[in-house]
Amino acid sequence: MKTHTTLPTLAGLLLLAFTGGAAAAEHMVTQKNKAFDKAALAVKVGDKVSFKNEDPFVHNVFSLTEPGSFDLGTYAQGQAKGQVFAKEGKFEIECAIHPEMKLLLTVTK
Repeated sequence: MKTHTTLPTLAGLLLLAFTGGAAAAEHMVTQKNKAFDKAALAVKVGDKVSFKNEDPFVHNVFSLTEPGSFDLGTYAQGQAKGQVFAKEGKFEIECAIHPEMKLLLTVTK
């Protein structure tokens, strides 16, 4: 019986080239004492940032920054909501309920 080695297909090689082999990362930002646990965060395009509420009252996380404005709505203590960032840019993230809460998020390729 003759055996042979399977060579990668052209489609497989192209898929590997376009995906770069790197998976998107997940980042956690906690909210406690009416503050984000960091003032700035740098992530890559495609990464997800989750915001976890550790305060005994509701928070609302949003950004009006283009090209990726979003509003996660309100959520209670112990809950977390996340956002995937699909485009490069600098995003000013805030809490609609507590205007002193600010986070500068930088998204790069």
